[in-house]
Amino acid sequence: MRFGAIRVFSKGPSLGTFCKTSASLRYSSQSYSTRFCFTTSTGVKMASTSAPAAAGGGEGVQQIDSYKLQHQQQKQQTGKRPFQNGQGGGGKGGRGGKFKKKGKKAKPPAEGGHDEVLRLDIEALMAKSRNEAAEGAEGEEAAAEEENLPEQGSEVLVEVVALSSTGDGLAKMKGSDRIYVVPFAVPGDMVTVKAYRHEETHTVADFISVVDPSPLRDDSRIQCKYFSKCSGCQFQMLDYAEQLRIKRETVVKAYKNFSQLTPELVPEILDTIGSPLQYNYRTKLTPHFDGPWNNPRRGPKKHLESCPPIGFTPKSARKVMDIEDCPIATPAVRKGLTAERERMKTEFSKYSNGATILLRENTIRVPAGGEAPSDIPSDAVVVGTPGYTDYKTHITDNNATSTEYVDDFIFTNPAGSFFQNNNSILSPFTQYIRDHILPPANKEGIKYLIDAYSGSGLFTITQSALFPGGSIGIDIAEGSIAYARKNAKLNNLDEGQCKFIAADAPELFKSVEGYNPDETVVVLDPPRKGCDASFLSQLLRFGPRRVVYVSCNVHTQARDVGVLVRGEVEGVVDDTEETDGTERKKTRYEIESLRGFDFFPQTAHVEGVAVLNRVEDR
Repeated sequence: MRFGAIRVFSKGPSLGTFCKTSASLRYSSQSYSTRFCFTTSTGVKMASTSAPAAAGGGEGVQQIDSYKLQHQQQKQQTGKRPFQNGQGGGGKGGRGGKFKKKGKKAKPPAEGGHDEVLRLDIEALMAKSRNEAAEGAEGEEAAAEEENLPEQGSEVLVEVVALSSTGDGLAKMKGSDRIYVVPFAVPGDMVTVKAYRHEETHTVADFISVVDPSPLRDDSRIQCKYFSKCSGCQFQMLDYAEQLRIKRETVVKAYKNFSQLTPELVPEILDTIGSPLQYNYRTKLTPHFDGPWNNPRRGPKKHLESCPPIGFTPKSARKVMDIEDCPIATPAVRKGLTAERERMKTEFSKYSNGATILLRENTIRVPAGGEAPSDIPSDAVVVGTPGYTDYKTHITDNNATSTEYVDDFIFTNPAGSFFQNNNSILSPFTQYIRDHILPPANKEGIKYLIDAYSGSGLFTITQSALFPGGSIGIDIAEGSIAYARKNAKLNNLDEGQCKFIAADAPELFKSVEGYNPDETVVVLDPPRKGCDASFLSQLLRFGPRRVVYVSCNVHTQARDVGVLVRGEVEGVVDDTEETDGTERKKTRYEIESLRGFDFFPQTAHVEGVAVLNRVEDR
């Protein structure tokens, strides 16, 4: 059950004490009422709020600002409501008692998104604290006491006691159960933080410094001077083996929190497979810069008067932070960043708006003994092997074609489109899929591969040799399919071996009516939001022998895998019949294996691979 978040902003009197006295929520009517106690420096004791929940059963947000506090204070003193300008009374010339500041509705958190994952981790830690307190004689009594919260902007000392799957530390002050969400900190750290915002269940804080480091922390491992300010990396202070352990735990918690499966239906999560490169691996960066402030009502647009900061948004601010170098990027991309920063020193005046700069690695491969093309830039990064030499350059044009190799497979894409951003792990990753895409028993019985959300054909092409009946890829983006077809030809695969269709994924199964489900494997690699209910319903209706689900969001993956294991899609009723008129038997799956892959070392992100088999009671 989800409770609305109560956000308190202090612009005038400080909000010194926060005490939840009661809360109730009726989910069926999508409304809630809350009653909270505040003690301020001017003696306001109580603020009672009531608001509808956000559309779709999400969480309502009530904002209490300095105006409302002044509103209550003056009413206590004069018995009258103030005007909008703060004057007392209720007569003509003002809104008087009718004035009411309209609050904004909160957007419901994305399912499996950052906010929901953080909320569940906080709730788990709160439940653990309550259980530990209940073991003592005064557990429940202590939980009801008022707690003085630090003023916004004040610094406090906290100890990190857990780590969220978002990469944030979850900390507590000594003698308090209040949870502080702290970036760039790990369990065991004693850190100074700045209280930024008080939520109903926790306080969001900015990292200031480490007072007493955790045994897990070794700051000599940090290779970026912007770490603890730039929001890109979270784990540079950790040993890489510890990072992989944390990412395995992220997969464990994802299936515990989102799959809705009982523990016996979820096998032990296998160890996370690491990246061959922990730095210098990222083949794409998109730094950006802000433009000048412009008001179209006050004349023509202004252009930049000096070179702006170029980089990324820091963790605790909205303005772009100037980043000279990024050590997780490949050497070619890092050279590109330097070159673009130099270009902007002379071309900044051309810009009246902010912009994003594309930096995509491009590879030119020359066989051993071959002659390199004459147009290779002089700053190209040269990587030699016994069989070939790669010349690595960077592309800044979104519409230009980039080339990438995975073992001996070649892939071309529009430079601005999606392709996996860590080339170093793609060889072991595609080999793992190759080793597990067929069932351990009766491999010969599988003839067909269906690659849903195929993009430019990574799995359709690299796995095609295993399927005598052919492999078929589908993607909603016609541009990606055009490149997928081009990539199939570049890899000497004809349409009998590998073909592609431009269509929405739910339309896929209309195109494979000739495929026998008992002889078919389906690979899924959806976007972060996962698969929609319509697609999962059609997948269950088709009932392939085996499913390999690859995901960049293990939380939505766990949700979808739970659907496949239960064989039921919420809100979708399958009333179709078999051709002989009998009722269709329910298709469901069992999980063979679950494992994470570390595509982004030094960050909290983990890729997931789930292998499922159809239960043979169909």
